[in-house]
Amino acid sequence: MKIVVCHPKHFDYNLELYQPLRDSMLDSEHEILLPHDPPEKDIKTKDEIEAADLVVAEVSLPGTGLGMELGWADAAGKPVACFYRSGSQVSSSLKYISKNLIEYSDSKDFIEKLTAYLANKS
Repeated sequence: MKIVVCHPKHFDYNLELYQPLRDSMLDSEHEILLPHDPPEKDIKTKDEIEAADLVVAEVSLPGTGLGMELGWADAAGKPVACFYRSGSQVSSSLKYISKNLIEYSDSKDFIEKLTAYLANKS
């Protein structure tokens, strides 16, 4: 499955999102696109979203780019799974983009919940 990961840029996504994904079995089981990996790579996220099977969005914090990416995913009819860290106040507008809003406590819990979500999609 081709998975595009979207997130706001104002948190340590390398440590909290990218590294846990790369260290997990999910990285070998799926084609996972991390838009800022490596940071100097110029990726047309809109094109990648249109070619994806799934968009995974980390929505704990707001972000203009994240909102655009979620809009592209919605317009392309792509399924979106939104993950947010416990205690975050997520936008109520997300309910129009995804029926899957999944709370997690830390990076390990994120990987476990994403793994379970993907197992249920198969």
